[in-house]
Amino acid sequence: MQALFQRPLVSGFLATVGVLGALLLGTALTSIGTILLYIVLAMFLALGLDPIVRMLERKRIKRPMAILIVFGCFAVLFVLFLVFVLPPLLAQIGQFIKTIPEALDKVDQTPWFAGLPPDMQAAIVGVVEGLADWIASPSTHAAIGVGIVAAGVGFVAAISASFIVVALTLYFLASLDAIKRAFYQLAPAHSRPKLEELTERITASVGSALLGSVTLSALNAGAVFVLHLVIGLPFAALMAVIAFVITLIPLFGSVIFLVLGTGVALFSSPTQALIFAIAYLVYIQIESYVLSPRIMNRAVSIPAALVLIAAMVGGALGGVIGVLVALPVTASILLIIREIVVPRQDLKITPEG
Repeated sequence: MQALFQRPLVSGFLATVGVLGALLLGTALTSIGTILLYIVLAMFLALGLDPIVRMLERKRIKRPMAILIVFGCFAVLFVLFLVFVLPPLLAQIGQFIKTIPEALDKVDQTPWFAGLPPDMQAAIVGVVEGLADWIASPSTHAAIGVGIVAAGVGFVAAISASFIVVALTLYFLASLDAIKRAFYQLAPAHSRPKLEELTERITASVGSALLGSVTLSALNAGAVFVLHLVIGLPFAALMAVIAFVITLIPLFGSVIFLVLGTGVALFSSPTQALIFAIAYLVYIQIESYVLSPRIMNRAVSIPAALVLIAAMVGGALGGVIGVLVALPVTASILLIIREIVVPRQDLKITPEG
């Protein structure tokens, strides 16, 4: 160290080379960021589908055939979505956009508005007029047009990306055991049994968390769709898709959609909105105390504060995918802390130990 300080030019040169190397590495990682995202997403999808494949294997179906069955089922579901869900969904999106100005204009004519105090009415009228002016402004129309074009480009890019992710998922799912064995060989021989046990628990927890989250969101979306049809609320398919995306947020997603869905239903009828709020609140209780414990029984328990923090961080970094991945990643970190870090700290009885 002293020799480096005695030769400042060499020290400066080495520091410059180190900074340049870090910048080049950061640039390279930024350039392949999308590819890394595909790889991470495919690995998590493989871990999420692995419990289904293993269940089929326990029924004496060979792994290649089990993988083919799983992907065949998902292909059928995707085709059904394109044929029966996507067309009404697009139609309802257009209808919803057209309905917004009309609904805002008729707010002051609704019975629930007439029953509010004058101060509350004035506040709502001010908010409604501000929203109406914003929607009617040319800049908003231009922004919507740009957003539609961007959404179209993003949709095309998502289709091409989905093929890459599906191919990687197939590869990871088919070679998951081989990948694990290769990973175990990187550790010393005496540490491999513990590493294997911990890895199996982490992958099982990640798979259960991902599969459970998607299953709960799908059930939630189905409940929202049925409630809209039974109550007679419009935009059933659109609200079901929105419910599926929002309820991917763990712990708080259903509450968020309760407020959103009730607010949208209020434009149709206060009575329908009240019925929806009560019925959906009942479903949230059923989901929390009946469905979630059974579906998420293999996932590692996470404190509520960490769930919220993980969801916010994951959403900021990766959007919907980040929120979906944040929960199993947090569960894995907690499992490592509980199984490795805490036991090692417990062994340190004295400062020297």
